[in-house]
Amino acid sequence: MFVFVCAGCGAALTAPLSQVDLPVHARQSFGNGLQLPVLMEPGTFAVDPEPWGLDNPPGEVVIAPGEAHGTVLVPENRGSGYCCGLDGAGGPNMGCAACGRLVATRIDDCSLWQAVWLDPTAVRRLPVDGAEPAPLSWEELMAGEGTAPFELITRWGFRPGEEQWWATWSPQWEAAAGRALAHFLVASDGRAVTVPDGLPAEVFRRALDTLLPAGPPARRAVLAGPGLPAPDTDAGILLVPTHPQTGRTWTPVGPAASVSAYRVPLPFGVWKSMTFPEPYLPVPTSGRMPAGVLRDDYPPAPPRYRFPFRVDPGTFRATLVRLPAVRTPWLRAILDDPTRHRQAGIY
Repeated sequence: MFVFVCAGCGAALTAPLSQVDLPVHARQSFGNGLQLPVLMEPGTFAVDPEPWGLDNPPGEVVIAPGEAHGTVLVPENRGSGYCCGLDGAGGPNMGCAACGRLVATRIDDCSLWQAVWLDPTAVRRLPVDGAEPAPLSWEELMAGEGTAPFELITRWGFRPGEEQWWATWSPQWEAAAGRALAHFLVASDGRAVTVPDGLPAEVFRRALDTLLPAGPPARRAVLAGPGLPAPDTDAGILLVPTHPQTGRTWTPVGPAASVSAYRVPLPFGVWKSMTFPEPYLPVPTSGRMPAGVLRDDYPPAPPRYRFPFRVDPGTFRATLVRLPAVRTPWLRAILDDPTRHRQAGIY
């Protein structure tokens, strides 16, 4: 475990934290005026190895706002462009309470994930006593819950008693699909790609059919990972989970053809719910709710979203530009023509 301290005076700025993989939706902007929850789980941090935007250096550390200690908000550095909170557009807006050095940026504006991003040039990471717990095994992860494909999200600024819940595709799923779609295109080699029926088809088929040419010979993609049989040797693309703590991608064991197949990554929670979907049962399977029984599912389970799935365009582009294959002309053409594909409804 680690604690982060001010690089200027050495004052502690966080509680002891364990490192996990950077969520694929960390930099996502979702919808308009919607209230997204906290990005990071308590007691964890993640590192973004890539630079972001105009001023964000590589190596930024993201934590939950509640894990920041010994810091003060600097009002004159609130930034510009915010409407419901802080968007971080103006750079660091949190200072060390001991020496005043700007050390972090708090983000809690609408349509952005709530987080504190520590400036890697202004903080230092120090180990603390105690052994780091071993990462969970794939079998242990399978015992946990997945990430539901649909969510209820509220808007900022509602008055008490007037809560507005919006049933929508999960923003985590849209970001995960954006990253996966970039890998699908690279794995396709410019050929059509088939995906399994069910949620994989609902999430990816429309986008793949729009961006790739029709007709044979198509490359076949299948779900693969813990709890599933070994993938078929004729599957050239495997849709597999990434470990939420280590970020490692699940690797098949078996025939050389399966091992050499292109692995398209999905966050473990999204992969699990896509592979082993749970039926939506908003009411008892038979009869009516007994009189006097209080429901314990508030907010109620979201209904199935009525609009087609759309991938997150920002995550898609950020992934594709970092893949070496983007230099090929046909992939570059997709990257350079976002308007046409947005009009086609895949973003």
